[in-house]
Amino acid sequence: MSIAVIGGGMVGVSLAYFLSRAGYRVILYEASDQIGGLAGTIRLGDVEVDRFYHTILSSDTHMQALAEELGIADRLRFRPTGSAFFHDGRLYPMTTLRDFMAFPLLRTMDRARLGLTILAAYLHRDWRRLEEISVEEWLVRWGGRRAFHHLWRPMLRAKFDGHFEDLPATYIWARLIRTRSTRRGVSQREMAGYLVGGHVTMIRAMARAIAAAGGEIRLRTPVQEVVVSDHRVVGVRVNGVTEPCEAAVITLHPPLIPRLLPGVEGPWVEDLRSWPYLGVVCVLLALDRPLTDYWTIYITDESVPFTGVIETTHYIDPADVGGYHLVYLPKYVTWESPWARRSDSEILEAWLEHLQRMFPAFRPEWIRHARVHRERYVEPLFHRGQWQRIPPLAPPLSGLFLVNLTQIYPALTNGESLTRHARWAAGEIQKHLA
Repeated sequence: MSIAVIGGGMVGVSLAYFLSRAGYRVILYEASDQIGGLAGTIRLGDVEVDRFYHTILSSDTHMQALAEELGIADRLRFRPTGSAFFHDGRLYPMTTLRDFMAFPLLRTMDRARLGLTILAAYLHRDWRRLEEISVEEWLVRWGGRRAFHHLWRPMLRAKFDGHFEDLPATYIWARLIRTRSTRRGVSQREMAGYLVGGHVTMIRAMARAIAAAGGEIRLRTPVQEVVVSDHRVVGVRVNGVTEPCEAAVITLHPPLIPRLLPGVEGPWVEDLRSWPYLGVVCVLLALDRPLTDYWTIYITDESVPFTGVIETTHYIDPADVGGYHLVYLPKYVTWESPWARRSDSEILEAWLEHLQRMFPAFRPEWIRHARVHRERYVEPLFHRGQWQRIPPLAPPLSGLFLVNLTQIYPALTNGESLTRHARWAAGEIQKHLA
């Protein structure tokens, strides 16, 4: 049975791999010149590095099992890391329990309530109950107004481009659970990991398995239309020619799907068009030395335009990325943000100005490469109650399936949840086709 998979990001390639393993003949169509999507790479001189930052945590059991399945587990590496907060011109470590207890922005009672917040998230099981309450109300209820003002509010404003008023508490619940799961031992040090070569190492291993099973991956091949006849998928139109298939799986973001279904109408199609998304503007610096001692620096200073400082070479061996020290400076944006419309040179100038203010010892001469990357669709935005509008896996057209990031809610959009969802979706598609 022939199945067309549209979109070669991590979800699309993973799904094609799992369907190929199940015995289907899969043809994957990707419009760009490489697979991987946000998990793709760029070349800096003679070495490939991630365009955006990615992490495999010690608790990401599905990614680790998948690496074993694909024969690339020997390329997994883990090491302890550290994090910090930048507030009012100073760095405050937040790596160990001792750092937490000494955090000067919070009083003793605030620290106790912050610990209670983390415990409340860890013990909570029914995320739908959290849908009924805003993230601000939930954080204030457990942690208090002072902790919210000094800690959570600046980070929420940065992450959501200033607007988080109707954000459900599920957002912070999922992040606290994931962060808690990375800590090990008495010291509660964070453990982070990577695949040598980046996430694309896994993606390419899946691509080889697809080809070995008789499938195809066609790059630079945008699908113009999913061809429907009598409410049934009969093929996909590529370069003006219809290529027959028995089923089609669209792994694109919901707002991009309706253009592939001209003439198909219904409330579910209108819902796809209206899905809000966060985008990102991200500066990547390849330095000749470390910038800080931390993997992640959370920024609570609202004058800094970027969301955080992520130095991935605190868990990635610099020898695996050409000896560079990689620093990512993301700014999550709605597409109405002025930053989304500024030129690369304007963004780089502003980012470096603030980086120099944060780290007076930093010198531009350390920079070996600087890149500005942008993506329009990074993370679907969920307002309270919006989970009820999540697109169905199998809409009312025979042979059509939708698999996308909205469906992993309330899990986070990372490699662990994307590959896990793709495996589940492949199983559900098999049931429908059977």
